[in-house]
Amino acid sequence: MSDCVFCNIPAEKVIEENSLALALFDKYPVNPGHVLVVPKRHVETYFDATLDEMDAITRLIIKIKQKLDEQFNPDGYNIGINVGAAAGQTILHLHVHVIPRYLGDVPDPRGGIRRIKKSIVPYVEEGE
Repeated sequence: MSDCVFCNIPAEKVIEENSLALALFDKYPVNPGHVLVVPKRHVETYFDATLDEMDAITRLIIKIKQKLDEQFNPDGYNIGINVGAAAGQTILHLHVHVIPRYLGDVPDPRGGIRRIKKSIVPYVEEGE
């Protein structure tokens, strides 16, 4: 699509790619090394992607992790996809966030992505 930001990524912004997907640093990073992995074909959500595209995205995430490990040396990762406006999707082209995490980047990271909103049932660690 001519007006889609992820359908018009300049070649110099691409940090890794394969036949069906590409990766670039997020323009508004949550942490140093925050990368987006997107399919080359315009597809709105993860559930609209083909299995081949999903596989290509996964393979690219693995390659990107290796690069980020070398360049940024993070202590962990969050990998996430927003699907639909209710989940926070603002660009209607599938994109997977690969976010390096660092000890101390938040006061208490327990629960990870579970902490994006208050749980219906309180989250407790095993043994509590």
